Amino acid sequence: MSNPEKEIRIHFPKALHGGVYANNMTVGHTREEFVLDFLMVAPPAGALTARVITSPGHFKRMVKALAESLEQYENNFGEIVESQPPDGWPQSGIRH
Repeated sequence: MSNPEKEIRIHFPKALHGGVYANNMTVGHTREEFVLDFLMVAPPAGALTARVITSPGHFKRMVKALAESLEQYENNFGEIVESQPPDGWPQSGIRH
């Protein structure tokens, strides 16, 4: 027996309506959580524009949703060519 989906009303603060821009990202993790830091890098400087901290289970669902969205995008608009990170940044974006 499946549970029917319930509507969840989400409050969207006005301060977040414009979003934030990020042209780089790093990912770190502990056993309990993943930390995604979104950055705006314009050499010679950069700034953290957002940080998202989430559980491993939710992170896995996020990765799946992103992969599905990327596949849909490329099916509609063609393959995306991956851009190179700024000089001095690791290729993977993974913090150790």
